[in-house]
Amino acid sequence: MLKILKIMGRGRKVKPFLEGVLITDIGAEGKAIARVNDVVVFTTHVIPGDVVDLQVTKKRTKYMEAIVKRVITESPDRVPAFCEHFEVCGGCKWQFLPYEKQLYYKQKQVADQLRRIGRIELPEITPILGSKKTTYYRNKLEFGFSNKRWLTIEEIGIEGDDMNKNALGFHVPGMFDKIININKCWLQGDPSNQIRNFIKNYADENGLEFFDRKIQAGLLRNIIVRSSTTGDLMLIVCFYSEQTENREKLLAAIAAEFPQITSLMYVINGKGNDTISDQEILVYKGNDHILEEMEGLKFKIGPKSFYQTNSEQAYELYKITREFAGFKGNEVVYDLYTGTGTIANFIARNVQKVVGIEYVPEAIEDAHVNSELNGITNTSFFAGDMKKILTSDFIAQNGKPDVIITDPPRAGMDEDVVKTILEAAPEKVVYVSCNPATQARDLALMDEFYKVTRIQPVDMFPHTHHVENVVLLEKR
Repeated sequence: MLKILKIMGRGRKVKPFLEGVLITDIGAEGKAIARVNDVVVFTTHVIPGDVVDLQVTKKRTKYMEAIVKRVITESPDRVPAFCEHFEVCGGCKWQFLPYEKQLYYKQKQVADQLRRIGRIELPEITPILGSKKTTYYRNKLEFGFSNKRWLTIEEIGIEGDDMNKNALGFHVPGMFDKIININKCWLQGDPSNQIRNFIKNYADENGLEFFDRKIQAGLLRNIIVRSSTTGDLMLIVCFYSEQTENREKLLAAIAAEFPQITSLMYVINGKGNDTISDQEILVYKGNDHILEEMEGLKFKIGPKSFYQTNSEQAYELYKITREFAGFKGNEVVYDLYTGTGTIANFIARNVQKVVGIEYVPEAIEDAHVNSELNGITNTSFFAGDMKKILTSDFIAQNGKPDVIITDPPRAGMDEDVVKTILEAAPEKVVYVSCNPATQARDLALMDEFYKVTRIQPVDMFPHTHHVENVVLLEKR
């Protein structure tokens, strides 16, 4: 029987303690859902079928948020988490949910958001395309250094200066200065784990300073490992300060231990955040890029380049996009939010002309390079604010699009961009989204003139709640 106890919180507000609550569903952003007296309760780290005690942390008229204090009965769907860092690390939060159930809830998320937010007529949603790889599927990972690592419960309270508090791993969610030391990560294949552990051990043995994120001091800041299906491997070592001798010795040791690294690079980043997009990245050994390949096309990936982090599933996503467009060979296509022009170059041989637009100038430079690398001559790329570039004058100069492909960031498309698409009136729009909620909002804005005729969810990130969705809109 469900019990509700009253607990006094800060400001003497009563916050309920809920006993024996059955988790019934998973909603947006992967949050677990329960219902108590017709009030929705959101929580995390549990799955449907679990019976739990919950401490409410936020109470509103129509919903509450709560944290799990105890799991009374585990769901029959639960499976053991395979990673030793599960729940502390911020990634792979759905490890305890069987993969077929993950796909079920991702498909449900797409359907719920398109219907609830979009409120438009929809066709039957094609079953979600799962990832063949559910581990070791990422081609890029970033690990941070810290001289004050996240301590386990067993370590807390242990006194003494001999404890090694250095870490090389991932940020603990919600704590910018705490990093959990990762022994083995299941997201990226060999030799990613070996590289990270070698660097950690070398730095410890040679007394190299790990970054102090509170006072912004130290030598070692973070590393980025990028790989490709062609076998290329890039490592970027990010230093906070320049200590030439220590830097040279570390890079030499890495190069000797891992001769398979085809691009060994470094950066001195002394600014207030870890991003390196505005920094000079230098080559220590090898090339300044790696190559990815798709249907015989080569894509050059530099240290600052964006590329879908699940290479094999990205290929499936692009094939679906091409199929939905149904090219006949004579189309003018606009590829909005083109990034490094991957989709634009992927479809170029199937159409008359592709026009790509992207906000980031460096990405457009990569797009040009990728066209040249593959001998593609029917693409053109433009950098700048989408709503300022995509105007009626721009369309007059570059040709009226027969098909528009749009793959915006999570925030979706600006209303001005949607308006310009409607004015351009292409026969088809293929909308690729990493956020079905904002996609649904945009589809509603287009509903008067376009009908959604096909929907295909794609899982790019197993063991997370994230889902991609491809929608075909055809002119009414």
